[in-house]
Amino acid sequence: MKLSPKLSGAALAFGLAMSATAACAEAPAAKTCPDGLPGETKCMAGQDMNGAYYWIAIPKAWNGTLVLHTHGGPRLKKPKPDDAIEDLQRFAVTVAEGYAWAGSNYRREGYGVRSAAEDSDNLRKLFWENYGRPKRTILHGQSWGGNVAAKTAELYSKDADGSLVYDGVILTSGVVSGGTRAYDFRADLRAVYQYYCGNHPEKGEAQYPLWQGQPVGSKLTNKELDERVNACTGVDLPAGQRTVQQRRNLANILAVTRIPERTLGSHLSWATFTFADMVNKRLGGKNPFTNIGVVYKGSDDDKALNKGVIRFKADPEGVRRLADDSDLTGKLPVPTLTMHAIDDPTAFVELEQVFHDTVAKAGKSDLLVQSFTDEHEHSKLATPEYAALLRAMTAWIELGTKPSPATLAVGCAEAVKTYGEACHFQVDYKVPALSTRSYPRAKPGLK
Repeated sequence: MKLSPKLSGAALAFGLAMSATAACAEAPAAKTCPDGLPGETKCMAGQDMNGAYYWIAIPKAWNGTLVLHTHGGPRLKKPKPDDAIEDLQRFAVTVAEGYAWAGSNYRREGYGVRSAAEDSDNLRKLFWENYGRPKRTILHGQSWGGNVAAKTAELYSKDADGSLVYDGVILTSGVVSGGTRAYDFRADLRAVYQYYCGNHPEKGEAQYPLWQGQPVGSKLTNKELDERVNACTGVDLPAGQRTVQQRRNLANILAVTRIPERTLGSHLSWATFTFADMVNKRLGGKNPFTNIGVVYKGSDDDKALNKGVIRFKADPEGVRRLADDSDLTGKLPVPTLTMHAIDDPTAFVELEQVFHDTVAKAGKSDLLVQSFTDEHEHSKLATPEYAALLRAMTAWIELGTKPSPATLAVGCAEAVKTYGEACHFQVDYKVPALSTRSYPRAKPGLK
């Protein structure tokens, strides 16, 4: 980086920090772009100074704005150099719309919002060092990456002289409630599942506390967990092939937790392996979850369920550590757009209400616009909807034109001309509050 002798001390410090970041990182190397990107897009990849792999894509007709992507998960497998390709292809609309795209795979596997946020901002610095400061820089967080992007904006929104480095934030299907509110229902699932199934852990295994996910050193695999779930509930079998007991177990578990049948196995997996990573590796073995006082409802015998279900009390230190890592202040530094499917089977739409209230309490509601779609997916919604978000965010930043759900729907209809898929914005939808955990929770639209 060439530094002007006229730079202020703060700016000089920032420039030196940028140079140090780049000096310790692997310079981006040219790569063959994956399928699905516009012709003549330039793709690069490398590894930063902390070992985080990254990919970058710059379209031929670059509009000068960088979209820094923060991926979901958390992924529990050791990062590999080309992991970010999946994210780039999934959100290729970003490049098709003329934006540069950059995504880090983070330095390590597992939970850690602050760590992932640091890796993401390091990639922002690396991009600026190698390609110049873009006209604008926008964060886009997907799923758990929504938590990461929001935390990145909170922690790294300003450079050494106090000027903003990010211009906008887009959060899609986001876990925007922070960690202390996002995973309670999975802790409940562990308790309710064990009451009906009694095989996780099995009677002959070490009876570890359910909030731990798995004990240190456990060799249980996802396949073995799936086999246990299927043995108890028959969830992987056609309904007509399930035993009477399997049908009863499945019906009760789904009715009480309000988790969709199609994602029961996934949620139990997260409540097993992600919980184990979170508790054993990140929280020092401290429990951040409680179900003391939770009244479970919806089963064929609620009295017996509430009497017999395993109860556990949170450790204040576990809650504190999880909150410090992942909870949000609501102090939005820049315009922020969210989009969430009403029938999201993974990150329930009620998380948006937590974010809304957190932002309102911080007095930053003027910087937040939330939108909702009548879709049933989590990982990828309709392509024109993302185009509408990008276009609306650019107009908000450049022209001061704050969007609304209605104007997003209009913009999406325009994007259909390019991408051909249908739009699903529900402009009048009012998201319900997250449950106080007296079950069953309201889950409008969930099937």
